[in-house]
Amino acid sequence: MVADRFERVTWRDTYEQSAGLRELAEALEAHHDHATDLLTDVFLAAYKAGPRLREPAEMRASRLVNHQLLTQVMASPDFAELRRETVGDPYAAAMAVLAQSAALRRMLECSRGAREQAERAEEALRAAQDAAAAVAEALQRAADRAAPAGPTESYDDIPASALADPVRRAVEAAGAAGAAARQAAQDAAQAAAGAPGIRAAAHHGVAKAAGAVREETALMRAWGIGPGELERMPFERRARLAERLRTGRLAEWAELIGRFRQMADGERARKVENAPGELIGVTLGDDLSRLIPSELAHLGLPATRAVFAARYAAGELMLYDSRGEQSTGRGAVIACVDTSHSMYAAGPGGVTREAWSKACALALLDQARHAGRDFVGILFSAADKVRVFRFPAGRPTGIDQVLDFAETFLGGGTSYQTPLTAARELLEEEFDEAATVRGDIVMITDDECGVTEEWMRGWKDARRRLGFRVFGLAVGAPRAADAGSVLDALCDNLRSIEDLADVHAAADLFRVI
Repeated sequence: MVADRFERVTWRDTYEQSAGLRELAEALEAHHDHATDLLTDVFLAAYKAGPRLREPAEMRASRLVNHQLLTQVMASPDFAELRRETVGDPYAAAMAVLAQSAALRRMLECSRGAREQAERAEEALRAAQDAAAAVAEALQRAADRAAPAGPTESYDDIPASALADPVRRAVEAAGAAGAAARQAAQDAAQAAAGAPGIRAAAHHGVAKAAGAVREETALMRAWGIGPGELERMPFERRARLAERLRTGRLAEWAELIGRFRQMADGERARKVENAPGELIGVTLGDDLSRLIPSELAHLGLPATRAVFAARYAAGELMLYDSRGEQSTGRGAVIACVDTSHSMYAAGPGGVTREAWSKACALALLDQARHAGRDFVGILFSAADKVRVFRFPAGRPTGIDQVLDFAETFLGGGTSYQTPLTAARELLEEEFDEAATVRGDIVMITDDECGVTEEWMRGWKDARRRLGFRVFGLAVGAPRAADAGSVLDALCDNLRSIEDLADVHAAADLFRVI
């Protein structure tokens, strides 16, 4: 593979950082010559913006087999798809190499006979080089013999055949050896190209690598990790993060979390900036904050400004119309997520209550980020078990903290007072520091429990002072959402979530928060 100095440096740095690459190279080199060179080329083929193979004539005979193997890799149907994820990304390119390890091992085994021919070609080439050196020596000897020994001797005194014959024989020997070496190299290359199983192994390996890289990209995207953040992440940390996301409960939740994020994005797109409610059409009026783009265009054209002014005075401007809903808050978004033992229960499709609840909470984290609001995740169970995770709006959201929030499970029973008290205190703190009101609390639970009258009086007083709203999601527990339940008394808006495979059950939540 043709590569510049910087691309070679990238490979060396990646090789030093990846224990997997080093172990693979060591294992292959134990049985196959030049295996590390092949790994280098496979990496560069995935990493480079414009990969280009050297011409066979430019290469040593012993490397021509690698040339053919790489040709088969680059000719695979899935190679272009693989490169869409790996170009310019050393980690993804290294991952592609590792994903093809079994295929590369198979290709090297299949090409063993071709490699033996290549070694013979290399020996023949060395013989040709020796013959060429003999030509040089013959020429030098001829020149030495042709030089006059003294002032009375001339070049004509030496027979021409004595000068020409040794040189001619050396040249012919060198040419024959060179031709034999080149022919042997070509035979080796052809043997590699036609070896049974090589093409199938190459195609299978590239398809597997494309799938692995695609899955990891989707996994990262589901957890809200963008390409830019990944590129800035050190190699080892990215490798540890990928391993963490691929194992345990987090791997099972990725698809659900991705669907929640996609749903929330769609609901945000339906909002009209500075206009409360759900967009349902176009109406007439004079509210300049809800002008449709064509009306703004009329305002921007001098020839139509007078018409715009007349229609404005008459209240006949075309405006976005929306269904009335409560306006969004300004304070923190706080998700109180039940992590009692019963949250392990699974619903339709094997989705657990915990998975649905935390996927919803992470989508609320995105919602808060887009609105420039603080987000707080409160995990709770029994009265003495609570964990608070704070994500201030002015700071980057660290993926490690997000994963800690998602993985934490407290177990035990259920207490409403503990998490709601923590949420109320956070909103009071926010009010005291920044005079911010109208926060939003989302209570996600699968259980019902009581609260004391004294606590309820303090709760109602805080709601009047701070103006926060409370949304309730009873996950897999319809009775908790019944009219007259404790949760019903605590919440402004309460719904029951029974189909845990349906992320749209809470869609309207993302239009009002």
